[in-house]
Parts: sequence; structure tokens; C-alpha cells
Amino acid sequence: MYQLYIANKNYSSWSLRPWLLLKTLSISFEEKQVVFAPGITQPSFKTFSPTAKVPCLIDGETTVWDSLAITEYLAERHPGVWPADTKARAWARCAAAEMHSGFTALRNACAMSCGVRVKMKTISPALDQDINRINELWQEGLTRFGGPFLAGKHFSAVDAFFAPVVFRINTYQLPVSPQAAAYYKHLLAQPAMQQWRQDALAEIWREAEHEKEVSNAGEIIEDLRARE
Repeated sequence: MYQLYIANKNYSSWSLRPWLLLKTLSISFEEKQVVFAPGITQPSFKTFSPTAKVPCLIDGETTVWDSLAITEYLAERHPGVWPADTKARAWARCAAAEMHSGFTALRNACAMSCGVRVKMKTISPALDQDINRINELWQEGLTRFGGPFLAGKHFSAVDAFFAPVVFRINTYQLPVSPQAAAYYKHLLAQPAMQQWRQDALAEIWREAEHEKEVSNAGEIIEDLRARE
């Protein structure tokens, strides 16, 4: 059975992607959670990940790190990771790769935190550009392939890659188009997304750097997370 190493569900957007993919496609795996420690480096992560980062998938003697590499590893072994249709599959891979390597302003300004609501101080031109691109990209996928998921009727890896954006929209109340809003609400309502969110809300761990990133974005107007 696969072992998937992840970090705090409240913070770790990268961990969410393969976890959601495995859960939604009913691929059996053992969840291994190792929480963030104070500081930028995470030496304890080095015990299972060559980069000392999450996520990391262990399959017997094979170690696969990086969310995109994990996705492609799973795609070689399980149906449904990418769309069956050639055009939809090509688009989904491009969109996922764009998310994997881009949207820097969104990542920097809106750190993932599933359990809070934030009233943002301001939306910078760079962040506004990223939001506009998300609107454009989601509208293209939903229009071309008919929805309700980005590449058609069925959930696939491209939805998993944009799942952290869904949580960010929800947390920071980002201004998205009506079509994008309908999609984010649809993905947020999926059982695996709801399970991740409930697990995140139940976590009592707090990591100072992540908390600072969230508070820098604006005023925290609601905190639904459990406390010790």
C-alpha cells in the first residue's frame, strides 16, 4: 500500500493535491502526517523525503517526491487520474503545470489556512492578475469540456491541483467571476474536500511563520479552528 507523507492540513497546500487525488479516486493509501516545526527548514522531513519537503509518496522501495511527479506516477498505475479524452487530457496537464509553476503572487499574498476568514488589506496588481488568470483558465475548461469539473464530467488531477486555490478563495473572499465561484463551491462541497477541511479545523498545531503570513494579508475576522 502507498504511504503518503503530508504536513499540517490547515497549511499544506502541496500536501492537499495528491491526498485529494487518492481519496477521490478511491486509491488505497496510508496517511503519514508530520507537522511543521518552527523555522524554514524541516530536518525531520529528511527522514522520508530527499528534499525534506512534502508531499512524498512511498511505494515499497520507490520514493516519489513533488506533487506533479506523484500525480504522474499514479497516472501510470490507475485510471482516471487524467481525463480519458485526448484534448481534455492535454488541456488538464497544461493547466495543472501552470498552477504548479506559477501564480506566485497568489501564493505569497494568500497563504493557505483552511480554518480562518480574512478581510484582505488590499489586492495588489500582481495578485489581481493572478485572479484574472484563474477566472480565464477555469472558464475555458468549464466551457470547452462542459463541467462540472475543470476538464469535464469527472474529477481529475487538474481539479486536485487547483484545490488549494479553492480554499484560498474561501479564506480570503477573493473576487472571482460567477462561473469560477460556482466551480469553487462545487469542488469545496466534494466529500474529500470536506474531510480535509474538517481535519484541518481539528488540528491544534500552530506554526508561527504560517500564522504571520496569514495575518499579513489582512484582518482575521473568523477563526474556526480547534484550540487546546
